[in-house]
Amino acid sequence: MRLTAGYQNMFRIPELKRRLLFTAFILIIYRLGSHVPVPGVDANALEQFFDSMRGGLLGLYDMFAGGNLSRATIFALGIMPYISASIIFQLMQAVVPALEKLAKEGEEGRAKITQYTRYATVALAAVQAAGMSIAVENLAAPGGAAVVTNPGLFFKFQMVITLIAGTMFVMWLGEQITERGIGNGISLIITIGIIASYPADLNRVLAQLEVGAMNPFTLIGLLIFMVFVIAAVILMTQGQRRIPVQYAKKMVGRRMYGGASTHIPLKVNTAGVIPIIFAQSIIMFPGTLAQYFPDSGAMQWLANIFAPGAPVYIVVYSVIIVFFAYFYTAVVLNPVDLADNMKKYGGFIPGIRPGKRTAEFIDRVLTRVTLPGAIFLALIAVLPDVLIRSFNVPFYFGGTGLLITVGVTLDTMQQIESHLLMRNYEGFMKRGKLRGRR
Repeated sequence: MRLTAGYQNMFRIPELKRRLLFTAFILIIYRLGSHVPVPGVDANALEQFFDSMRGGLLGLYDMFAGGNLSRATIFALGIMPYISASIIFQLMQAVVPALEKLAKEGEEGRAKITQYTRYATVALAAVQAAGMSIAVENLAAPGGAAVVTNPGLFFKFQMVITLIAGTMFVMWLGEQITERGIGNGISLIITIGIIASYPADLNRVLAQLEVGAMNPFTLIGLLIFMVFVIAAVILMTQGQRRIPVQYAKKMVGRRMYGGASTHIPLKVNTAGVIPIIFAQSIIMFPGTLAQYFPDSGAMQWLANIFAPGAPVYIVVYSVIIVFFAYFYTAVVLNPVDLADNMKKYGGFIPGIRPGKRTAEFIDRVLTRVTLPGAIFLALIAVLPDVLIRSFNVPFYFGGTGLLITVGVTLDTMQQIESHLLMRNYEGFMKRGKLRGRR
């Protein structure tokens, strides 16, 4: 019997079925909450404003919030405050000795860091909600309609409380999925928000086909290209360079321990989607500023240079992504710590002396492996802008959304696979003999 076959059998396992249904239930609750508006905000006027601000930082934030920001729902902040707090604490572990020591204390230390992250999430959500309440009062749709019907101190107070509560509730939903469901809850919530925009993209494609703005053969070629890009993303996401590690044998009493062979998996894309997020936040800043200063000639010139799809934009954007890919990889993966841990437990890389030489070897391999991953991230990041500007594609394909969707889908499928694998092992142990043996 093939263990990898039969995702169709996953509903036959009671525990796995319960986890899948619980995950679906939580995601449905999240999507229902995405249609509950914040009191006092004209959602139609705000959506018109966001349509005029596409391509800026607000558009990026709205994508991670699953469109809740442009609709002014109770989940308008989404899970971004929690993600920002998590990234901040992850980066601080490399520069703050106390946090680094806490992270090495095992499960108890990680639980404390998680608690600090939650406190930081509340603080960030409060700051962002306060800033958003002030900004929303001053916004107006392109037609002149005010976004807020009754501005004032009471509106600010209720909006801040509502948005903080919405963020904490979304964070709780994500933690419940991680604990009692399937997959990483925070990642699944972001992914379901990205997927929610696909029906609107499909409607735009069908509308272009009806009016003759898009050729059916062009659409077929685009679909084939999309399949190729998705396959490449899967390949790069799962790609890794395995460094062999051998553990020396040692006698303890009358027993022989050690002698095992294993490997260090260095992923081609260790940094994941983080470099693109950082790079987008920087590269979109000139265009966002220009939208707030429409009468400034210098700002408009700067915005034209850094317009999505422009040559300067593509070059600078790609360089920033490559830089952050190396930077974030260096933060999350320390070759010196790997070498010290291997030496402590009697491990060594065949042909490499333990200690400093091992750290230098791992660092050299990691530097070479990260380069193709960083270049691929840059290509995927600029792909949507090239498709929209040069080929008039009516939807956003590639970039952060594609990487998150593919990565989270693969992770969720692997967790389902491990549950199926575990179920087979349990059956083998209970029966006491191999399936099919007489």
